[in-house]
Parts: sequence; C-alpha cells; structure tokens
Amino acid sequence: MCGIVGYIGDSQAAPVLLEGLTKLEYRGYDSAGVAVHNESGLHVVKAKGRLSVLEGILDGGGKLPGTVGIGHTRWATHGAPSDVNSHPQASGGGLFAVVHNGIIENYMQLKEHLIRRGVEFVSDTDTEVVAQMLEHYYRGDVPEAIRQVTERVQGSYALGIICADCPDKVFAVRKDSPLIVGLSDGQNFIASDVTAILAHTRRMVRLKDREIAVLTREGAEFFDRELEPVEKPVETVEWDITAAEKGGYEHFMMKEICEQPEALSKTISPRIQAGRVVLDDLKLTKADIENISRIFIVACGTSYHVGAVAKYAFEKLLRMPIETDVASEFRYREPILDERTLVIIISQSGETADTLAALREAKRQGARTLAIVNVVGSTIASEADDVLYTWAGPEIAVASTKAYSTQLAVIYLIALHMAQELGTLPEGELAEFVGALERLPELAGRCLEDRETIQHFASRHFNAKDIYFIGRNVDYAASLEASLKLKEISYIHSEAYTGGELKHGPISLIEEGTLVVAICTCGRLFGKMAANIREVKARGAVVLGLCTEEFAQEMKGVADWQFCVPKVPDFMLPSMSILPLQLFAYYVASMKGCDIDKPRNLAKSVTVE
Repeated sequence: MCGIVGYIGDSQAAPVLLEGLTKLEYRGYDSAGVAVHNESGLHVVKAKGRLSVLEGILDGGGKLPGTVGIGHTRWATHGAPSDVNSHPQASGGGLFAVVHNGIIENYMQLKEHLIRRGVEFVSDTDTEVVAQMLEHYYRGDVPEAIRQVTERVQGSYALGIICADCPDKVFAVRKDSPLIVGLSDGQNFIASDVTAILAHTRRMVRLKDREIAVLTREGAEFFDRELEPVEKPVETVEWDITAAEKGGYEHFMMKEICEQPEALSKTISPRIQAGRVVLDDLKLTKADIENISRIFIVACGTSYHVGAVAKYAFEKLLRMPIETDVASEFRYREPILDERTLVIIISQSGETADTLAALREAKRQGARTLAIVNVVGSTIASEADDVLYTWAGPEIAVASTKAYSTQLAVIYLIALHMAQELGTLPEGELAEFVGALERLPELAGRCLEDRETIQHFASRHFNAKDIYFIGRNVDYAASLEASLKLKEISYIHSEAYTGGELKHGPISLIEEGTLVVAICTCGRLFGKMAANIREVKARGAVVLGLCTEEFAQEMKGVADWQFCVPKVPDFMLPSMSILPLQLFAYYVASMKGCDIDKPRNLAKSVTVE
C-alpha cells in the first residue's frame, strides 16, 4: 500500500506535494519522492527512508521550482527500499514520470518484452515497466498511450503521470486501487486518500476502474477506457482532517480490521491462476519439496499463533511431521535440523530479533529457510533462502489484525502449493480447497457485517475481570490469538485453553458470571465442545459460542450468546472465527477507554531479545 498525490496550479508544487505526503505516510514509509515539471523538463527527486529525509533534501520543497508535479510515499512490494526503487519512476527517454499504488502481476512478461526491444531498466520495480511502456506506446497523445498500457497490464494500479511534452497537465488512471481527483479554483489534485488534499479542497471526484482523468489548472476532464468523455459527479467531503486520516474510523485498529477482506484479496488473488496455486517468487523446486522430511514453523506473538494454525493445515494437506516453536525458545532448546528440514519463519516487520536469531540458527545447521514477511527488503526477507510477502500494507495499530489474516492466507497458499507438487491430495479435493481460498476475502467481508451484535455483547462484558477462550483443534489455535488480542488492548486478564484440558485444572477458575468464549467452528468436534460448554455453565459461567452457520440451532441450545461465521474447510476456519473476536476485543477496549492503537508497554516491532 503506497500513497500518491498530484498537483497542478499556480503555487510551487513541491511543498504542496510534501504536505500531502505527510498525510499519506501511514500508507507507506520506506521511501518517498516527487517529480515536478519546470523549465528544464521533468525533475525527479527521491530518497530511501522516511518522508523527513526527502523533506530535508528539498528544504521543505523550496529547492525544487515548478507548479505541476506528482509525489509518492512507498511501501515496497517489488524491489527492496532504495533510492533507485523509490517512486516516481521515469521512462528511459525522460518523457514520463509515474507514481503507482498497486501490483502489476504480469510485469515480468512485459519487462522481458520491452528488453527484447532494447529498453534498459534501472530498478527492480513493477512501476518502471509502466513508465517505459508509456514511452514505448506514446505517439503524441498521452491518453491514448495510457489506454494502450492499461489494456496490457494485469493487476491493480492507481497511476499518477506527468509528461515532458505536456507541461500543463497531470494524468491519472486507476483499477482496483484507490484514487480520487480533488477540484479547487485555479488548482486541482489527485490523491490516494482525501486526507492528502483536505487542507486545499473538499470537492472530489471518484474514478471508476480504467477511467482516465486529465487535470489542468482550469479543471479536469474524464474519459472511459475507450477514451469517450464521461460526466462525473462531484462529492463534498464532510470529514475533518483527523478523521480522514483514519478513513472515518475512530481508530486505526478498526480501520485495519475492516481492511482485511481487501488485504486478503491482494494476498491471494495474484497467486491463484486457472484454479492452481502459482508461487512465482518461490525458488523451492518440486525436487526440493520432495526432499523435505519435516517442517518447523517459528515465530513470536501473533505470528506464532499463525504457526499454530499452520501445523494443522500442513499436517492435513501434506501428511508430514510439523513442529511449531516460539522463536525466543527455538535456538536455546538445541533443535535437531538438517538439510532435509524446512524452517518457515513468520514475521510482520521482518526485523523481529528473536525470529531473526532463529532464522540464523536454522541456516547454521543447514536447514532450508522460507520467510513470510510484510516488509520488502527487511533483514529476515534478505537472509532467508526464500521469501513470500503478505502484501498487507502497513499496520499502524500496534495490535496486529490484517497481518495475522494475510499470514494465514500465505500459509494456506504454501500448503496447497506443496500438496500440488507432492500429489498428496486428490485433484477434486485440491480444487475444492483452492476454490475456498479464492472465496476467503468475500466471506471475510460477511464476518464483519454484524458489528452491532458484537458491540452489544461487548457492552455487557467490558467490565469483566477474567475472560477465558476454549476450543479444540484449529479452534484452539484461533483461541490463542483471540485471547491475545483481548488482553493486548483491553488489559483484561485472558487465557486460552483446549476444551479437553478444562478438567485438568483450568475449570477451577470458573465462578459465577465468568465469561467463557467457546470457539466451536470445527463441526466434527462440535459435540465435544458442547459438552465442555455444559461443564463451565454448570459452574456458573456465561458462554459466548462461536460456530459455523450450519450449527446455529444446536448452539442456541447450549450457549447463552452466539455468533455465526461461514463454513470453510476446517484448516481455514481460523480466518473466519478470528474476525468477530477481533471486533469483540476492539469494542471491549473502546468501552473501557483504552488507548487502542498504542496499548501500554507494547511496540509494533520488537527488535531486541
């Protein structure tokens, strides 16, 4: 997820662009850049690091003259953070400068096509392909060149474009990535988010997929994908700037909870083609996979809970022994590894100290390593033998939500890919699982629809002293994360137990009015969990039961309250059950008045042991 801003008017462009980018830095912060059209042509300045680095280079924008320009703050997806890979990306002849948010899925094929025609590339980005293609197809008509390019690229994009031959225009086009046009007197804007331009205008136009906008100082014209003119309605934004930065949500955490369907789509969709899982970035060959005798999954915190789910998924799909380890304990227990061991390292930031130490221990012992991370070019991503990115975009809230969901999605992709290569599943069953994975973003959206019911339930229990979560199989794995999310942001004491362990000690904690959340989505174990619910209710517990829609009636007979989620294959159930429980944790913390986005004593990235 990146941030885009563009400006045309009578004011100096660079300060306006930098001001807008400060409001978009939440969307990406590993590098930033601007391109401005002035008397000497297109002038591009960009730098790795936070936006403040670029601001220092430009002296707040004052060093770069010109009244037309585009800017970008980056969250890397293709190519590690660097000055060269930063946006804007320019074409080889200097005719075009482009900023981009999204992922061009077929960029390698397009790049190879251009290289065969003599085009030289300088970056590792998918965005440079767009800039080079614009110049390749340009015949004096920029909108026509844009049309030619958008007919050939696959994936998602929001593009801001300036052309050396058009000193008084800014161009924009989008597909599946956000981009708005802001309108004002004598000056006009493009932006990823209204927050970037709200200080200048509240009048905006939303582009539809593959619509092209041409901005001048006097106004904006809009065209459909066939370059036919279209009339666009103008909206007036009522938000204040603080609310707009969070998309109208009170907290970043709620915004990120609600972004999960989109984040899942970005993680999953490019990696499923014609009903098969395709992991182009994975260097593991079929022979490599056949050589693996066992898998270790190593992580901390929320990522460790992803590993807990992964154990069930891998063992079911691959019939291979799996071990799940807390990264801080991994190297100290002297694990037995060899060249036939695959160690999967999971980290949102890619810099987690304990997890990095575990990676290095695995490599020291000769194991093959595969990292699942969100940050391109991070240390773990750089040192692992293989890396798969979650493409979740930056998380601002300390308590992880969409990172957990997208890490789970990558686990499912890896497990299904390996099952394809090993032939451990019948083709019909494999196709069913891949189809279910493709539907996951849509089903996640359904899980987030009934927020009012969850909020009402939270209002009755936000003053609880203790809350316990129970489950069996993958439901226990999900209960670990649900419990962590609650205690992280609400400061309520919470524990997670397997349903079968209740009678071995934890049931002594139950007293009159104790809240127990029973996750019962695993249908074949519903009867066992119903018995556990009766056990705690007999000791005075109040029970919230979480089940799939097919068990709604049965749950009414045993629990005091219930939430239902859609049915998916068992190993994917935590992707459904965690969503209402994230909402529950959020509403409880909100009603207690906690600092939800920045809970006490916690940091987003743990870079010390």
